[in-house]
Amino acid sequence: MPGTGGGNGTVTRSTLRQQIADALRDEVLGGRLQPGQEFTVKEIAEQYGVSATPVREALVDLSAQGLLDADQHRGFRVHEYSLNDYRGMIEARALVTDSIFRGLLNEEATTTRGARVALATRVDDPRTAASLAGVRRRGEEAQRAATAGDLNILIGYDLRFWRELSGLFGNSYLADFLHRLRVQSWVCAVQHLRRIADLRGQLWAEHTDLVDALTRRDATTAHAIVTAYNAHSLALIERLAGG
Repeated sequence: MPGTGGGNGTVTRSTLRQQIADALRDEVLGGRLQPGQEFTVKEIAEQYGVSATPVREALVDLSAQGLLDADQHRGFRVHEYSLNDYRGMIEARALVTDSIFRGLLNEEATTTRGARVALATRVDDPRTAASLAGVRRRGEEAQRAATAGDLNILIGYDLRFWRELSGLFGNSYLADFLHRLRVQSWVCAVQHLRRIADLRGQLWAEHTDLVDALTRRDATTAHAIVTAYNAHSLALIERLAGG
């Protein structure tokens, strides 16, 4: 039986599907559902005290996001990511992030048909500047958690930080894709990170430096920060996976 008895009877009918999906995703990110662990729709439905339909829908959603694997005869299991998977995620993250930053820092962008169009959100736009200030506050919370080595708190704030930052670009497809990549990379990383008793000083904590660089329209520094972050993350997981 998966999880830690998280079904507490508070799940409402209007949001069952999303709440169950979010709860199970948190179980995976929290390391309470381990890679390869199997469970059925019936087990999850009993855990949350709900019918099978929203549970099945939630599990299908998580499968589409790459977090679960569906087995026609045995139910579902947590997807097992490899070190090569993580390397691919880091590479893809870098490409998407660079594209998003170009959109924020450039006054114009090229459409798929080659036309030049002004972006609605740029760092010199007052509304974007105000939103960046909000993202920076989210980054401060993520930094505090990273410095303290609190992985559970960090993951939540880090995902929100990047979700809001990428959302400023105005391209929901890129933002959604980056969010999916970041969830997957955290799922892959936590199985290794939780082997370390004390994570203080080992987790990336330059969220506000990144926002400050973007606010200054300093693309070179922003790129360097993210490049160093990706290299640090990959080196850490490679070391832990090899140990």
